[in-house]
Amino acid sequence: MADKSQDKQTEILQGTLDLLILKAVSLGPLHGYGVLLRIQQISGEELVIQQGSLYPALYRLEHQGVIASEWGDSENNRRAKYYRLTAAGKRRLEAETEKWNRMAGIIAGILRTTPENV
Repeated sequence: MADKSQDKQTEILQGTLDLLILKAVSLGPLHGYGVLLRIQQISGEELVIQQGSLYPALYRLEHQGVIASEWGDSENNRRAKYYRLTAAGKRRLEAETEKWNRMAGIIAGILRTTPENV
């Protein structure tokens, strides 16, 4: 039987975490844990990102040059690495969003297919 907390949350499809991170930091610079909270917030609390997945993704995206970071102070006066979208990141976010929307439309069309349509 499924855990009740998992019933309320939608699992993230493989390959979408990078897109979600890019979207989150496109809304304003965030420290790592802030990225996690922003994704949770803008998903209406439906998506929960595990820290063990988030930090390797942030490192990978920074290494690819689509996000950049700088050190600053968090709201509780701790040193934190803040991430922001780069110009390359903005282009990638736009391209990936278009690709995601196109694929979602294709899948929705397939799921609407009835025996009469075949």
